[in-house]
Amino acid sequence: MVHVTPAYARRVRCRPCDDADMTSIAAAFRAEAEDLDTLVAELDEAGWRRDTPAAGWTIAHQIGHLAWTDEMSLLALTDPGAFADHAAAVKGNFDHVNESASERAARDRARLLADWREGRRRVADALDAVDPASTVPWFGPPMRPRSMATARLMETWAHGQDVADALGVRRVPTDRLRDVCHLGVRTRDFAFRINGLEPPVGEFRIELTAPSGEAWTWGPEDATGRVTGSAEDFCLVVAQRRDHQETSLVAEGPAARQWLPIAQVFAGPPRGQRG
Repeated sequence: MVHVTPAYARRVRCRPCDDADMTSIAAAFRAEAEDLDTLVAELDEAGWRRDTPAAGWTIAHQIGHLAWTDEMSLLALTDPGAFADHAAAVKGNFDHVNESASERAARDRARLLADWREGRRRVADALDAVDPASTVPWFGPPMRPRSMATARLMETWAHGQDVADALGVRRVPTDRLRDVCHLGVRTRDFAFRINGLEPPVGEFRIELTAPSGEAWTWGPEDATGRVTGSAEDFCLVVAQRRDHQETSLVAEGPAARQWLPIAQVFAGPPRGQRG
């Protein structure tokens, strides 16, 4: 189980995302975390230790992982030097992600919930306060603060899906998924490269239906590769929570059809484990 950071391989203009300010994105992260909190807040010990679709990870592991990643995000935002030292010490070793989740999963449930709540609050506050033009170090390439805010939203949503699946809950999607979709579009070339494939030349046309019914689009209308479907399904696929064949997504063109099975919004090894 590895999920450290999205891999920003390319920039694709998305007007609604780019025009949103930092405060609104931090607010979306807060709201996503609150939604997940409602799923886990009242779980008993048996529910807390319930297995999720991620092999070897219980619901406690999922929350522990989010708590750890929030801790790392806060360190990167507030003490870049200390974060750089830590990143250098664990470079190339993804086992530390699993180890940190296991360590926190072993904590008392009330303590872990309190740690997660306090950590995510502090990260959101730091994102609201930071200079949006600054650069934040990370385990992969450095990010702008806005990209980190979106990454926290994406990861909270993705691991929240693991929790929902474990509990048999159907979550109601929101238009916060817009930013997860944007990351999915931006990481297209990364997904090709980590699978040993040459990225296609030119952008795909992505046409998605938002939970609100709005149309979200990326790429030129005359692109040879095209993906259409619901925004929720697109997010589930790029976060590797569903196989594309289980969704409404339709790919047109050989390159687009090649992409969906390998699409990956997070860094780490290619396909085969929930990030």
